[in-house]
Amino acid sequence: MVNGDHGASPPVLVPAVGASRLARAPGWWRTAVVYQIYVRSFADSTGDGVGDLAGVTAHLDAVAWLGADAVWLTPFYPSPQADHGYDVADHRGVDPLFGDLAAFDALVARAHALDLGVVVDLVPNHVSDQHAWFREAVTSPPGAPARRRFHVRPGRGPGGALPPTGWTSMFGGPAWTRLPDGEWYLHLFAPEQPDLNWTHDAVRADFAATLAFWAARGVDGFRVDVAGGLAKDPAYGEVPARRDPPAVHPPAVHPHWDRPEVHEIYREWRSVLDDAGPDLFAVAEAWGPPERTAAFARPDELGQAFAFGLLGVPWSATAIRREVTAQLGAHGAVGALPAWVLSNHDSARVATRRGPAAALALHLFLLAMPGAFYLYAGDELGLPEVDVPRAAWKDPQAVRTGGRLPSRDGARIPLPWTADPPGFGFTTGTPWLPTPPGWGTHARDRQERDPHSPWGVLHRALTVRHDVWGGADAAGPLEWLPSPPGTLVARRGNAVVVLNASRRTWPLARLVRTGAAQLTVIAASGPLPGPLGSADPPVVSALVPPATAVWLVPSG
Repeated sequence: MVNGDHGASPPVLVPAVGASRLARAPGWWRTAVVYQIYVRSFADSTGDGVGDLAGVTAHLDAVAWLGADAVWLTPFYPSPQADHGYDVADHRGVDPLFGDLAAFDALVARAHALDLGVVVDLVPNHVSDQHAWFREAVTSPPGAPARRRFHVRPGRGPGGALPPTGWTSMFGGPAWTRLPDGEWYLHLFAPEQPDLNWTHDAVRADFAATLAFWAARGVDGFRVDVAGGLAKDPAYGEVPARRDPPAVHPPAVHPHWDRPEVHEIYREWRSVLDDAGPDLFAVAEAWGPPERTAAFARPDELGQAFAFGLLGVPWSATAIRREVTAQLGAHGAVGALPAWVLSNHDSARVATRRGPAAALALHLFLLAMPGAFYLYAGDELGLPEVDVPRAAWKDPQAVRTGGRLPSRDGARIPLPWTADPPGFGFTTGTPWLPTPPGWGTHARDRQERDPHSPWGVLHRALTVRHDVWGGADAAGPLEWLPSPPGTLVARRGNAVVVLNASRRTWPLARLVRTGAAQLTVIAASGPLPGPLGSADPPVVSALVPPATAVWLVPSG
């Protein structure tokens, strides 16, 4: 739907003249719903089969109509696209594949007119091998200053024929590639993505300039890719062997993940962000236990960090409560709130991993928790993971390892805006990834007309979320209430959320044991059997099926 017609009738909003900064209460992002846009798969305005910035702008009204508070754009910078934009050749430009700086400015202006914040993806761990700095490093002799911006080392063994360390790449194989003159350079990802040396003053200064550049163009926040990888062991030690139990053998500091020095970098960034504009924030893509990842969200660092634990937690009330409690505790200890996430462009679609009903229930449950929520584009449609044929793979980690590492292409299929093949409203051309048969059954224009569709359910929840659960922590802390095995019931302020993760149907009155008669269902992830079709639904008669979440508020 390249013309931006979304089927339903969103409100007509006129762009504000000269809008440059989102007008929100300070700290709005702590409890925001941020809609992740994988730019190349969102909407194509040119017919070349690849999504672009103008396509995003044309469809921002759809994001606002859904009920999100902000959008996060995956990288759109100049890039050879070896890793679909995460190999950046210029951090302060726009790749012609996606548009130009004028298109970006138009996007920000339209987003702010729709009261949507704009978050851009920043990739500080590495650059493209086509970046001017790396091209200079390759053509410079060993030991030249140009090489010090990267991790360039002599090899081991006779003639330096072995890599400097045994470190491995996230995309498979060694993390070092040899240059023609015999030295080796580090790349924790693809060889086309050489790692920057963050002890170099020029690297730090350049990224400070990048933060200020995008802030001056009206950006409201940054998503920090590979946030825990910037600091490397100066001695280039080997990765320590895993030892169990950790209480007996505490894990050693890793040579290139989550080192203490990385937090010095983000404390510098905080000063840059504070100088660049009011209430600028960043969210860390950092993996690990909650007490480690929450450290990135400290007020003197980025302010927010993804809570990834729910991506893989078992479908169990006990496990879900344990993870939520751990995340809230770790973030609370540093004065932050979690940024909940159930899916993104690097993971299989949550509707396939969990099942459609459980996925929708988890969305409603986490949307009721203290903190922000990052919603991956397409999850509001209940999109499943697509089995992309091997011959059509585009994901470098799958291509490079021959499938030993899974292809992430199945979560990146272009969105179906309409039920019309072959482009399904995404493009008038051929989509860059193949769309499967039946893709139109998930089309947004169909779901907008159905209040019981995944879009309809999430639209209802997002529309009332700030009133029900409060903004800026107004609804108070989370209180767990007693409930039967396999279920979770929690209260925040006057509102109650219920999650049935068991295999049986429960009477709602059994789950909410006190005051159920004084409560009204305000949102639910699925049908609740019982006489709830009346104008004043009696909660005491409702049943909650398995894999269902419910929001309740006081009646009247």
